[in-house]
Amino acid sequence: MNRHEQYEPLQLHYRELGQSASSSLPPVILLHGMFGDGDNLGLVARHLEPTRRVLLVDLPNHGQSPHRDGMKLRWMAGDVVALLDRLGIGQADMLGHSLGGKVAMQVAMLHPERVRRLVVADIAPVRYPPKQRHVMDALLAVDLSQVQRRGDADAQLQRHLDEAGVRQFLLKSLYREGDTFRWRFNLPALAASYEEISDAPEGTPFEGPTLFVKGERSDYITADHSEAMQELFPALQFKTIAGAGHWLHAEKPVAFNKLVERFLAAE
Repeated sequence: MNRHEQYEPLQLHYRELGQSASSSLPPVILLHGMFGDGDNLGLVARHLEPTRRVLLVDLPNHGQSPHRDGMKLRWMAGDVVALLDRLGIGQADMLGHSLGGKVAMQVAMLHPERVRRLVVADIAPVRYPPKQRHVMDALLAVDLSQVQRRGDADAQLQRHLDEAGVRQFLLKSLYREGDTFRWRFNLPALAASYEEISDAPEGTPFEGPTLFVKGERSDYITADHSEAMQELFPALQFKTIAGAGHWLHAEKPVAFNKLVERFLAAE
């Protein structure tokens, strides 16, 4: 990390499941995508809970985790490693979806000794065009001072976002504080740092076992990405879930959970 960068690790919020699970395998760290929180990966967490200790982590500037102005992938990876240190976890299995997948890859590439096995859900280690800019613009257009109930925010979002499912996902992060509604995610920081979080993760290739899972109907992983994936994660496996889009863990939970469980169960 550049020594001139002003960076102090944040104490990330997390929820823990499977504390009583008796397993010789390390904990599983789950990292969600942009605009979400740890509970987005609740289906896979509950599937793993009987046999594994699982941590549902809120990324910085999301959920109940602290806010900061910057959103560099290196900083977010450092926040995750700081959480492992705080909990006395030397090594973990890591699963990340979308932005969380980028953060998980960044942890593995900068701190390979902390990651035993890595699952990356529907994202590649490349720089992306502004695929979510329309969502960002829709959120920035919402005037929260005019929101008295959740439906008011939905009506404003609907002027810019036709997809009801996307709007409902975003509205999960809307909460009331006194007489005012607020977003749990730090929208100004996300908007200001969007170029940086679109970047590819940096560091040395991760030699550990890695599973990339693509949604068949999603364009987040394409054939053009295969070279970067092979170069940076030479021990990779690749699976596609039929009929799934970008939200593959929610759209096809049975298939996704089975793939993850089988991959992470290996010694």
